Amino acid sequence: MSEQTLAYDLTEASTFAEPLTILYQDEYLVAVDKPSGMLVHRSFLDKEISRYALQAVRDQIGQHVYPVHRLDRPTSGVLLFALSSEVARLLSEQNHQGLWQKGYLAVVRGYVTASGELDYALTEQLDKIADKFAAADKAAQAAFSRYSPLQRVELPIPVSRYATSRYTLLALQPITGRKHQLRRHMAHLRHPIVGDTSHGDGKHNAMFREQFACNRLLLCAFTLRLPHPITGQPLLLEAGLNELTTLFTHFNWPVDSAYYRQQFNFFLETQACKKSP
Repeated sequence: MSEQTLAYDLTEASTFAEPLTILYQDEYLVAVDKPSGMLVHRSFLDKEISRYALQAVRDQIGQHVYPVHRLDRPTSGVLLFALSSEVARLLSEQNHQGLWQKGYLAVVRGYVTASGELDYALTEQLDKIADKFAAADKAAQAAFSRYSPLQRVELPIPVSRYATSRYTLLALQPITGRKHQLRRHMAHLRHPIVGDTSHGDGKHNAMFREQFACNRLLLCAFTLRLPHPITGQPLLLEAGLNELTTLFTHFNWPVDSAYYRQQFNFFLETQACKKSP
Protein backbone atom coordinates (compact mmCIF):
# COMPACT_ATOMS: atom_id res chain seq x y z
CA MET A 1 0.00 0.00 0.00
CA SER A 2 1.27 3.46 -0.86
CA GLU A 3 2.08 5.83 1.96
CA GLN A 4 0.21 8.53 0.09
CA THR A 5 -2.79 9.83 1.99
CA LEU A 6 -5.96 7.97 1.06
CA ALA A 7 -9.03 10.16 1.25
CA TYR A 8 -11.62 7.68 2.41
CA ASP A 9 -14.90 8.98 3.73
CA LEU A 10 -14.75 7.13 7.04
CA THR A 11 -15.35 10.07 9.34
CA GLU A 12 -18.06 10.12 11.97
CA ALA A 13 -21.20 11.68 10.61
CA SER A 14 -21.74 15.26 11.73
CA THR A 15 -25.43 15.07 10.94
CA PHE A 16 -27.81 12.13 10.84
CA ALA A 17 -30.57 13.26 8.53
CA GLU A 18 -30.88 9.93 6.71
CA PRO A 19 -33.30 7.32 8.08
CA LEU A 20 -31.69 4.61 10.16
CA THR A 21 -31.48 1.12 8.67
CA ILE A 22 -34.06 -1.10 10.36
CA LEU A 23 -32.58 -4.57 10.82
CA TYR A 24 -35.68 -6.20 12.34
CA GLN A 25 -39.15 -5.11 13.37
CA ASP A 26 -42.30 -6.77 14.65
CA GLU A 27 -45.10 -5.72 16.99
CA TYR A 28 -42.88 -6.14 20.06
CA LEU A 29 -39.43 -4.78 19.21
CA VAL A 30 -37.30 -3.03 16.61
CA ALA A 31 -33.58 -3.21 15.91
CA VAL A 32 -31.62 -0.60 13.97
CA ASP A 33 -28.08 -0.13 12.70
CA LYS A 34 -26.70 2.80 14.71
CA PRO A 35 -23.99 4.82 12.97
CA SER A 36 -20.80 5.79 14.73
CA GLY A 37 -21.12 9.21 16.34
CA MET A 38 -24.82 9.02 17.15
CA LEU A 39 -26.00 9.13 20.76
CA VAL A 40 -28.56 6.54 21.83
CA HIS A 41 -30.68 9.09 23.71
CA ARG A 42 -30.67 12.73 24.73
CA SER A 43 -27.93 13.71 27.16
CA PHE A 44 -27.49 16.93 29.08
CA LEU A 45 -23.76 16.40 28.57
CA ASP A 46 -24.26 17.10 24.86
CA LYS A 47 -27.11 19.57 24.70
CA GLU A 48 -26.29 20.70 21.15
CA ILE A 49 -27.19 17.31 19.67
CA SER A 50 -30.60 17.63 18.04
CA ARG A 51 -31.02 14.09 16.70
CA TYR A 52 -30.31 10.84 18.49
CA ALA A 53 -31.17 7.18 17.92
CA LEU A 54 -34.21 6.93 20.20
CA GLN A 55 -35.81 9.98 18.59
CA ALA A 56 -34.88 8.86 15.07
CA VAL A 57 -36.43 5.40 15.51
CA ARG A 58 -39.54 6.85 17.15
CA ASP A 59 -40.05 9.24 14.25
CA GLN A 60 -39.39 6.57 11.62
CA ILE A 61 -41.87 3.99 12.91
CA GLY A 62 -44.35 6.46 14.39
CA GLN A 63 -44.54 5.09 17.91
CA HIS A 64 -42.79 5.30 21.25
CA VAL A 65 -39.73 3.09 21.75
CA TYR A 66 -37.99 1.93 24.93
CA PRO A 67 -34.19 1.55 25.13
CA VAL A 68 -33.07 -1.76 26.64
CA HIS A 69 -29.28 -1.56 26.29
CA ARG A 70 -26.63 0.95 25.32
CA LEU A 71 -23.93 1.50 22.75
CA ASP A 72 -21.24 4.09 23.26
CA ARG A 73 -21.59 7.09 20.98
CA PRO A 74 -18.53 6.20 18.81
CA THR A 75 -19.56 2.54 18.48
CA SER A 76 -21.68 1.54 15.49
CA GLY A 77 -23.94 -1.48 15.10
CA VAL A 78 -27.00 -3.33 16.36
CA LEU A 79 -29.20 -1.31 18.71
CA LEU A 80 -32.40 -2.87 20.06
CA PHE A 81 -35.54 -1.09 21.31
CA ALA A 82 -38.73 -2.48 22.83
CA LEU A 83 -42.13 -1.22 21.72
CA SER A 84 -43.73 -1.46 25.16
CA SER A 85 -42.62 -1.15 28.76
CA GLU A 86 -43.47 -4.81 29.41
CA VAL A 87 -41.30 -6.05 26.53
CA ALA A 88 -38.55 -3.69 27.69
CA ARG A 89 -38.69 -5.36 31.11
CA LEU A 90 -38.49 -8.84 29.57
CA LEU A 91 -35.55 -7.90 27.35
CA SER A 92 -33.69 -6.27 30.23
CA GLU A 93 -34.19 -9.42 32.32
CA GLN A 94 -32.85 -11.56 29.47
CA ASN A 95 -29.77 -9.39 29.16
CA HIS A 96 -29.11 -9.49 32.90
CA GLN A 97 -29.52 -13.27 32.94
CA GLY A 98 -26.85 -13.66 30.24
CA LEU A 99 -29.24 -14.87 27.54
CA TRP A 100 -27.95 -12.37 24.99
CA GLN A 101 -24.88 -13.11 22.91
CA LYS A 102 -23.15 -9.96 21.69
CA GLY A 103 -20.49 -10.12 19.00
CA TYR A 104 -18.29 -7.15 18.12
CA LEU A 105 -15.72 -6.46 15.41
CA ALA A 106 -12.73 -4.34 16.38
CA VAL A 107 -9.52 -3.24 14.68
CA VAL A 108 -6.73 -3.24 17.26
CA ARG A 109 -3.07 -2.24 17.30
CA GLY A 110 -0.57 -5.06 16.84
CA TYR A 111 -0.86 -8.72 15.97
CA VAL A 112 -3.11 -10.91 18.10
CA THR A 113 -2.12 -14.46 17.19
CA ALA A 114 -4.44 -16.59 19.33
CA SER A 115 -7.90 -16.57 20.83
CA GLY A 116 -8.21 -15.85 24.51
CA GLU A 117 -10.27 -14.78 27.48
CA LEU A 118 -9.72 -11.93 29.89
CA ASP A 119 -11.06 -11.93 33.42
CA TYR A 120 -10.00 -8.50 34.66
CA ALA A 121 -12.06 -6.44 37.09
CA LEU A 122 -12.74 -2.82 36.20
CA THR A 123 -13.29 0.12 38.49
CA GLU A 124 -16.34 2.18 37.66
CA GLN A 125 -15.57 5.16 35.45
CA LEU A 126 -17.39 8.21 36.78
CA ASP A 127 -18.27 11.33 34.84
CA LYS A 128 -17.54 14.53 36.76
CA ILE A 129 -20.98 15.92 35.92
CA ALA A 130 -23.31 12.97 35.38
CA ASP A 131 -21.91 10.94 38.29
CA LYS A 132 -21.01 13.71 40.71
CA PHE A 133 -23.09 12.11 43.49
CA ALA A 134 -21.83 8.55 42.93
CA ALA A 135 -19.42 6.92 45.34
CA ALA A 136 -15.87 7.37 44.09
CA ASP A 137 -14.45 4.48 46.14
CA LYS A 138 -16.65 1.73 44.77
CA ALA A 139 -14.87 -1.62 44.51
CA ALA A 140 -13.82 -2.89 41.10
CA GLN A 141 -16.49 -4.95 39.34
CA ALA A 142 -15.91 -8.33 37.72
CA ALA A 143 -15.45 -8.03 33.96
CA PHE A 144 -15.02 -10.90 31.51
CA SER A 145 -14.38 -10.72 27.75
CA ARG A 146 -13.47 -13.14 24.97
CA TYR A 147 -11.54 -12.43 21.78
CA SER A 148 -10.46 -14.20 18.61
CA PRO A 149 -8.35 -12.94 15.68
CA LEU A 150 -9.98 -12.96 12.25
CA GLN A 151 -7.65 -11.00 9.96
CA ARG A 152 -4.30 -9.22 10.12
CA VAL A 153 -2.53 -6.54 8.09
CA GLU A 154 0.93 -4.97 8.08
CA LEU A 155 1.13 -1.50 6.56
CA PRO A 156 4.33 0.09 5.21
CA ILE A 157 3.59 3.19 7.24
CA PRO A 158 5.93 4.11 10.10
CA VAL A 159 4.37 4.90 13.44
CA SER A 160 6.57 5.99 16.32
CA ARG A 161 9.91 4.13 16.12
CA TYR A 162 8.63 1.28 13.95
CA ALA A 163 9.02 1.19 10.15
CA THR A 164 5.70 -0.58 9.66
CA SER A 165 2.42 -0.78 11.53
CA ARG A 166 0.44 -3.92 12.29
CA TYR A 167 -3.25 -4.39 13.04
CA THR A 168 -5.62 -7.24 13.79
CA LEU A 169 -9.35 -7.56 13.16
CA LEU A 170 -10.84 -9.22 16.22
CA ALA A 171 -14.12 -10.88 17.08
CA LEU A 172 -15.00 -9.80 20.62
CA GLN A 173 -17.62 -10.97 23.09
CA PRO A 174 -18.32 -9.10 26.32
CA ILE A 175 -19.73 -11.57 28.85
CA THR A 176 -20.27 -8.86 31.44
CA GLY A 177 -21.37 -5.34 30.58
CA ARG A 178 -19.11 -2.77 32.24
CA LYS A 179 -18.70 0.75 30.91
CA HIS A 180 -16.20 0.79 28.02
CA GLN A 181 -15.41 -2.84 28.87
CA LEU A 182 -14.07 -3.96 25.49
CA ARG A 183 -12.12 -0.75 25.00
CA ARG A 184 -10.53 -0.99 28.46
CA HIS A 185 -9.86 -4.71 28.22
CA MET A 186 -8.09 -4.42 24.88
CA ALA A 187 -6.04 -1.52 26.20
CA HIS A 188 -5.10 -3.70 29.19
CA LEU A 189 -3.84 -6.36 26.76
CA ARG A 190 -1.73 -3.71 25.00
CA HIS A 191 -3.87 -4.03 21.88
CA PRO A 192 -5.98 -0.86 22.05
CA ILE A 193 -8.81 -0.37 19.59
CA VAL A 194 -7.93 2.04 16.80
CA GLY A 195 -9.74 5.35 17.14
CA ASP A 196 -10.24 5.08 20.89
CA THR A 197 -9.47 8.58 22.13
CA SER A 198 -9.93 7.63 25.79
CA HIS A 199 -8.02 4.36 26.12
CA GLY A 200 -6.18 4.04 22.81
CA ASP A 201 -2.88 4.96 21.17
CA GLY A 202 -2.89 8.56 19.96
CA LYS A 203 -0.11 8.01 17.41
CA HIS A 204 -1.95 5.19 15.67
CA ASN A 205 -5.23 7.10 15.84
CA ALA A 206 -3.49 10.06 14.18
CA MET A 207 -2.10 7.82 11.43
CA PHE A 208 -5.58 6.52 10.60
CA ARG A 209 -6.92 10.07 10.49
CA GLU A 210 -4.11 11.23 8.22
CA GLN A 211 -3.84 8.22 5.92
CA PHE A 212 -7.46 7.07 5.78
CA ALA A 213 -9.49 10.13 6.88
CA CYS A 214 -10.80 7.79 9.58
CA ASN A 215 -11.91 9.66 12.67
CA ARG A 216 -14.15 7.01 14.21
CA LEU A 217 -13.68 4.29 16.79
CA LEU A 218 -13.15 1.03 14.89
CA LEU A 219 -15.58 -0.94 17.01
CA CYS A 220 -18.83 -2.34 15.60
CA ALA A 221 -21.58 -4.23 17.45
CA PHE A 222 -21.93 -6.63 14.53
CA THR A 223 -24.31 -9.24 15.92
CA LEU A 224 -26.81 -9.68 18.73
CA ARG A 225 -28.37 -13.09 19.31
CA LEU A 226 -31.20 -13.63 21.78
CA PRO A 227 -34.47 -15.50 22.28
CA HIS A 228 -37.51 -13.51 21.23
CA PRO A 229 -39.03 -12.17 24.47
CA ILE A 230 -42.56 -13.30 23.51
CA THR A 231 -42.22 -16.31 21.19
CA GLY A 232 -38.93 -17.68 22.49
CA GLN A 233 -37.70 -18.19 18.92
CA PRO A 234 -34.02 -17.37 18.33
CA LEU A 235 -33.32 -13.94 16.85
CA LEU A 236 -30.12 -13.25 14.93
CA LEU A 237 -29.56 -9.53 14.37
CA GLU A 238 -26.65 -8.27 12.28
CA ALA A 239 -25.37 -4.80 11.46
CA GLY A 240 -24.14 -3.75 8.06
CA LEU A 241 -20.49 -3.07 7.31
CA ASN A 242 -21.05 0.01 5.16
CA GLU A 243 -18.97 2.33 7.34
CA LEU A 244 -16.04 -0.12 7.30
CA THR A 245 -16.20 -1.57 3.79
CA THR A 246 -13.71 0.81 2.15
CA LEU A 247 -11.11 0.29 4.86
CA PHE A 248 -11.58 -3.49 4.93
CA THR A 249 -11.31 -3.64 1.14
CA HIS A 250 -8.03 -1.75 1.19
CA PHE A 251 -6.68 -4.17 3.79
CA ASN A 252 -7.87 -7.13 1.66
CA TRP A 253 -10.19 -8.21 4.45
CA PRO A 254 -13.58 -9.82 3.68
CA VAL A 255 -16.54 -7.46 3.36
CA ASP A 256 -19.22 -10.12 2.94
CA SER A 257 -21.48 -10.33 6.00
CA ALA A 258 -21.80 -14.09 5.43
CA TYR A 259 -18.11 -14.51 6.26
CA TYR A 260 -18.48 -12.74 9.60
CA ARG A 261 -21.72 -14.57 10.37
CA GLN A 262 -19.86 -17.86 9.94
CA GLN A 263 -16.99 -16.69 12.12
CA PHE A 264 -19.35 -15.61 14.89
CA ASN A 265 -21.36 -18.84 14.59
CA PHE A 266 -18.22 -20.68 15.66
CA PHE A 267 -16.88 -18.06 18.08
CA LEU A 268 -20.08 -17.57 20.04
CA GLU A 269 -21.01 -21.26 20.12
CA THR A 270 -17.69 -22.26 21.68
CA GLN A 271 -18.54 -20.56 24.99
CA ALA A 272 -21.91 -20.45 26.69
CA CYS A 273 -22.98 -17.08 28.01
CA LYS A 274 -22.37 -16.46 31.67
CA LYS A 275 -24.70 -14.53 33.89
CA SER A 276 -23.73 -10.91 34.31
CA PRO A 277 -23.40 -10.13 38.04
